[in-house]
Amino acid sequence: MKRKLVVIGNGMAGARLVEEILLRGGGERFEIVMFGDEPYGNYNRILLSNVLAGAHDPKDIFINPLRWYEDNHVKLHAGVRVASVDRAARLVHGDNGVVESYDDLVFAMGSSAFVPRMDGIEKNGVFVFRTLDDCDSIIKYTEGRKTAAVIGGGLLGLEAARGLMERGMKVHVVHLMNHLMEVQLDRMAGSILRSTLVRMGLQVHLEKATCEITGNGSVTGLRFKDGGTLDCDMVVISAGIRPNTQLAKEAGLTVARGIVVGDDLATPDDPNVFAIGECSEHDGKTYGLVAPLWDQARVLAERLSARRPQATYHGSKIATKLKVMGVDLAVMGDRESSGPDDEEVTYAEAKRGVYKKVIVRDGRIVGAILLGDPAAAPGLVQAFDRGVEVPDNRAELLFQLDAGAANTTRIEDLPDDTQICNCNGVSKGDILDAVKKGCRSLKVLCDTTRAGMGCGTCKKQVETLLEFGAGDSKVEDPSVHYYVPGVPLPKPDLVEEIRARGLKSVSAVFRELADGKEDPGSKPGLASLLKTLWGKDYVDERDARFINDRVHANIQRDATFSVIPRIYGGVTTADQLRAIADAADKYDAKMVKITGGQRIDLLGIKKEDLPNVWRDLGMPSGHAYSKAFRTCKTCVGSEFCRYGVGHSTELGIKIEERFQGIESPHKMKLATAGCPRNCSEATTKDIGAVAIEGGLWEIYVGGAAGSRVRKGDILCTVGSQEEVLLYTGRFMQYYRENGKYLERTYDFIERVGIDKVRAVVVDDAEGIAERLDAAMQASVDAYVDPWKETPHETQFSESLEPQGQLVQLRTARAVGER
Repeated sequence: MKRKLVVIGNGMAGARLVEEILLRGGGERFEIVMFGDEPYGNYNRILLSNVLAGAHDPKDIFINPLRWYEDNHVKLHAGVRVASVDRAARLVHGDNGVVESYDDLVFAMGSSAFVPRMDGIEKNGVFVFRTLDDCDSIIKYTEGRKTAAVIGGGLLGLEAARGLMERGMKVHVVHLMNHLMEVQLDRMAGSILRSTLVRMGLQVHLEKATCEITGNGSVTGLRFKDGGTLDCDMVVISAGIRPNTQLAKEAGLTVARGIVVGDDLATPDDPNVFAIGECSEHDGKTYGLVAPLWDQARVLAERLSARRPQATYHGSKIATKLKVMGVDLAVMGDRESSGPDDEEVTYAEAKRGVYKKVIVRDGRIVGAILLGDPAAAPGLVQAFDRGVEVPDNRAELLFQLDAGAANTTRIEDLPDDTQICNCNGVSKGDILDAVKKGCRSLKVLCDTTRAGMGCGTCKKQVETLLEFGAGDSKVEDPSVHYYVPGVPLPKPDLVEEIRARGLKSVSAVFRELADGKEDPGSKPGLASLLKTLWGKDYVDERDARFINDRVHANIQRDATFSVIPRIYGGVTTADQLRAIADAADKYDAKMVKITGGQRIDLLGIKKEDLPNVWRDLGMPSGHAYSKAFRTCKTCVGSEFCRYGVGHSTELGIKIEERFQGIESPHKMKLATAGCPRNCSEATTKDIGAVAIEGGLWEIYVGGAAGSRVRKGDILCTVGSQEEVLLYTGRFMQYYRENGKYLERTYDFIERVGIDKVRAVVVDDAEGIAERLDAAMQASVDAYVDPWKETPHETQFSESLEPQGQLVQLRTARAVGER
């Protein structure tokens, strides 16, 4: 006769436990009954922020829909809260009157949002953020509202903020502590994270204690204990969690911070009553991350299924990889050194939002933080988990110093029980087993194992394991050919659908071609493509743009902006120089610099001053901030140079006047040179024109002289400036229509091949030259100087916080040398 197992809680811990028991043949041993407060199956709570952001449909985050319980003969009381537990009679009473007896009982009730004491908590527009229903309520309330405040700067609070920002809201995060995510990060990491998030448009208020939510019935703002106030239309409270223990306490179980359990995960009061997950407390610790939850579920499943009845839990070493508002983060073990004998190895590069720190004790890693660059995470996690002795050269922990050396932390070399996906508790062995069973593409592998289906930070590792396990039998995912990840179409098909359906806004593309699911990361690429295709008829939706494109200036590390007016061909006048000098003085520019593209850059301009700077300059935008044609660098050419054979300055001005503001998959830098001496470096530009003897011009495409150096390929040789303009425009349009988003021309040329490009652009092998020319002309005709547009209501009203300045690599004894 089967024993009866009752699990209170259908969240990630409870459902995972049942899965693990069934996996071990527990269905033959137990009649399983579950209670869940929510009227749904089990879903991945980690992905709630994606639902809030609109990146996931709610149905996409379900791990086990209601049908799963039926199929596995699990009786689920969905939407039924447990009212009481009678341990003497071994009965569980639901609040709807249902009663279930049990032989073994598991508390897996998770936790609840902690709501600090403050006045006005009952007002309309105040929410917590823990469940799908919370998500739904928040989403509905955002309609027609502009500003939100999130109380709490921890992981969940920041994820809520991201979701609200993706819905076009101006978002303030109000945090009691002096830096963000103080549970996972040290102060410096918190500061760098803050700077990164501020650059993304988030408003952060630290060391603020909220005492009142103001408003007459509905939220209008916050009042702080220091007397300050903040206007907002809604409030999301995400100030921490508290284990759900009241039911256990009323049942007479020992409760401290959580329900106390031993190494067998049983309560000390009853050997047949267990607790796992966020509601439990083991060895004085409670956990709020999923990895310990998976560990506990596995151990208890081993015991209950009798697979290993003596299995024990001895705590979890916390090592997790996350994405915080899209920023990569890996943390493990201790956050701070604990004594003078601890070593700290740190590297910080605030401009790029990168911070790395490892704490070494007795030659072994006891803690680490990797923010903004997770490349070293697999090796560090391995060394941390296994207690491996670290190398004498501590820098090797953070960087691969010998590029030619074999990578000593290859994922292929890790043990099979290494956890690859923390979000869903998937090990290397699980992934390789799925590959052996026939999963040959990344998508199928992820769908089958759930690896990579949480925050997504492990997807690269999953792909590496797929290549390792499948070898030549790996099947390519169609998604690698998508123009943007959020719309399942290669660029040619996407362009065809957009044209055929007349889709002129980003939201229309998502609605028609992506089942209404909006992917924030795909918006800038789609916006660029739509503007390319529709010109003046493109419907601009401001939230689809990066901040630089929204304010038509280039944000700097101190949260000020760079202003570069258009100076055609690098040729200016005394009047323009006076206007630039006057603007620099009037608006207190921190630096005036000649750029590599022969333009003048005013650095350190405040955001709110931008419209006035543009007005006073009286010059067009130089588009130094966007994925578009930037500048055409010139030499003086035949007009003054004794070696010149072509009027390169005149041509450069014509190019710049014609193609200013033309958007493209990536930025385009151009140059013209008056002779083959190439003083303006035209052969290493995206497009360059070089004058040669006989009144001819060589047109180069696909050059580069940045992080990568490449001499461009000759597209053709022509006999006039007009022909240079013609073929330059035609090549640009072909690149605009066929280049992948963020693909520079040099990558485009190498991917497509110069012979193919030349055949289409010069020889008209596909018969599309006339259409390409017409499309480019339409884009030229649609050009409007963005600096002359009427500012949007909130376009320049936000203030941004500066980013700290720090670049350092430091190895020091932790305490004594600070």
